[in-house]
Amino acid sequence: MTTALKEVTDASFDADVLKSDKPVLVDFWAEWCSSCRQITPSLEAIAAEHGDKIGVVKLNIDQNPATADKYGVMSLPTLLVFKDGAVVKTIVGAQSKAALDRDLDAFVS
Repeated sequence: MTTALKEVTDASFDADVLKSDKPVLVDFWAEWCSSCRQITPSLEAIAAEHGDKIGVVKLNIDQNPATADKYGVMSLPTLLVFKDGAVVKTIVGAQSKAALDRDLDAFVS
């Protein structure tokens, strides 16, 4: 999958997400998930528009199952917003960019 979004792994999750000085939206996805591919352009647009206020990263659950298990990811796509090392927002399922913008408004305004 070609994407401008940063890929994180089980090994880098702590440093890239939990210790970030700004909120981070983590897209839990898999190569076989068509809905995951469907929302990628919206996530790339959000990263381009609001990257100074919120990080946007992807975590492939097939290659990094420990983190997905730790946070109870059962459906794809699952988007979790982390702030100060804790989950502060959960979005499950494909959403339009407008819906994602509304869900993320508190973190980017």
